[in-house]
Amino acid sequence: MKNQSRYSYLLLMILLSSFGGGTIAQTQAIQEPSSVNEFVKILAQAQAKTGEKDWTKAAELWEQVVKANPLDGRFWNQLGHAYYYAKNFRKSTAAYEKQIELGGVIPAKAAFNIACNYALLGEKESAIQWLEKAFSMGFQDLPDAQTDTDLESLRGDPRYRNIVGLIDTSKMSREEGWRADLNLLNREIKRKGYHLFPRTGTEADFDRAVKTLNDSIPKLTDIQIIVEMAKLMRKVGDGHSGLMGGRRPEFLPNLPVQFYLFEEGLFIISADPKYKDLIGSKILKFADRSPDEILKGLEPIISIDNGIWIKQVAPYRMRSLNVLNALGLIPDTNKVSLTVRGLDGKESVVSVAADDTQPDIWNIKPNPSTWINLAQILPAPMPLYLKNPAVPYWFEYLKDNRTVYFGFNSIQNDPKELLADFAARLFKFVNENDVEKLVIDLRWNNGGNTMILNPLFQEIIKSDTINQHGKLFVIIGRRTFSAAQNFSTFIERYTNAIFVGEPTGSSPNFVGEEHPFTLPYSKLVMNVSDLYWESSWPHDRRTWIAPQIYLPPTFEAYRTNRDLVLEAILNYRSETN
Repeated sequence: MKNQSRYSYLLLMILLSSFGGGTIAQTQAIQEPSSVNEFVKILAQAQAKTGEKDWTKAAELWEQVVKANPLDGRFWNQLGHAYYYAKNFRKSTAAYEKQIELGGVIPAKAAFNIACNYALLGEKESAIQWLEKAFSMGFQDLPDAQTDTDLESLRGDPRYRNIVGLIDTSKMSREEGWRADLNLLNREIKRKGYHLFPRTGTEADFDRAVKTLNDSIPKLTDIQIIVEMAKLMRKVGDGHSGLMGGRRPEFLPNLPVQFYLFEEGLFIISADPKYKDLIGSKILKFADRSPDEILKGLEPIISIDNGIWIKQVAPYRMRSLNVLNALGLIPDTNKVSLTVRGLDGKESVVSVAADDTQPDIWNIKPNPSTWINLAQILPAPMPLYLKNPAVPYWFEYLKDNRTVYFGFNSIQNDPKELLADFAARLFKFVNENDVEKLVIDLRWNNGGNTMILNPLFQEIIKSDTINQHGKLFVIIGRRTFSAAQNFSTFIERYTNAIFVGEPTGSSPNFVGEEHPFTLPYSKLVMNVSDLYWESSWPHDRRTWIAPQIYLPPTFEAYRTNRDLVLEAILNYRSETN
């Protein structure tokens, strides 16, 4: 047991006049205001001592907290942590058991913590039993279970190694190694996948797909097996579950160019300097195939929540000639001939070779720093959405338009300024200046940590001057995904925002969480999502949030450094104005 929960706790609880019994401390009713105030004081002290890592004192205080309010599993979780770090493993176990009874703060993690406690107590059988229980409850973090030093006494037990997926492949043949990987992957999909069947089809169909791949392994190359595993992950049925990479030589060589799908077709928007003449070119043929054929061929290996996500991901995947070759889309793994139409309108056929200088550019925004992009070489000023895409969040005041542009590119805390602090600074500016509109741009935002959004969201909701129709705008697009999808859904549900751009890359309610694990033989990194985000109404079955004002990206605008979406917002006039 190493990590405490990431959830924050409330300081003030509304307490009932009486409580049910607890397993560690006797309960008492809190009825008088003075008792409530005393409880709030003790709770604050318990949190403070936890922050100071004064575990003995923290445990004493959390005991008082759960005695006063035994109904909140989060309090029992904190008591379990405090006793664990104070090395009182039996009392820690009792607290975690109460937490599981109440269903608070990831019960499977509490079961795992109990297994750690028993292992540290030297009670091996109880440790194994609780470890099995934790995994049957959906324990998320396979790598943590494989490496946690609390479980050191179990390392030699084959039952432990089987539970946590520690498989020695050093003496296995190639076929045995790949089959061991497939077996573990299949187990983790069924163990963790969120309501797989019938949500994604029948279990019998899925089992047939696994058996087909298992039987085909001797006939397939490594990259073909990888592609088939990606297809299997697509069957899990959500955009987060999939092949995430790994230490494989097949993943290293990629085309040193960046593709993008505009309304007019597929274009090269940035490239290594050695291919700078191709920047702005439209792809007419990819080897002997059309861009649409390449797109369709890649679709079975791209995990999705909805169809527009393919438009976002496929241009990144088509940089890998190894993958395209394994899919039977191109004949060569080292180079590809592209039929292009340049910015000058002339058509030509060029050969582009793969190299290993930039294997993965997914989260390098807008492109690797050594590359050149089209916006840089155009005479017109660069549009705001291309100005700081690598920064998690920033804003700029457009004085002539009385508009604040807020580039929200990633939902993660910037060490230089936490998102909560940024939100306070942003709305301080909005409240103290002549601001008519706030524009939140999520086109680069493929997620992060939903749990840090509250301070920003609360600032938006309580702003009477901005939270009005025609004053709050959110730009969404195909890359708006995961935590950014949650943010969009919250904004749609609780504010008066107008959405502009393209549909989001996920659904208002979706399955999505990342706890990746590495397969022992191939070293492929996989993820199986186990969390359902019901951020919208339970009956919301939409595949995406659609913009009220639909303005998909066009190359005609891109080649002149125009942002038609922002232009439309700046020119927007409400009927009530």
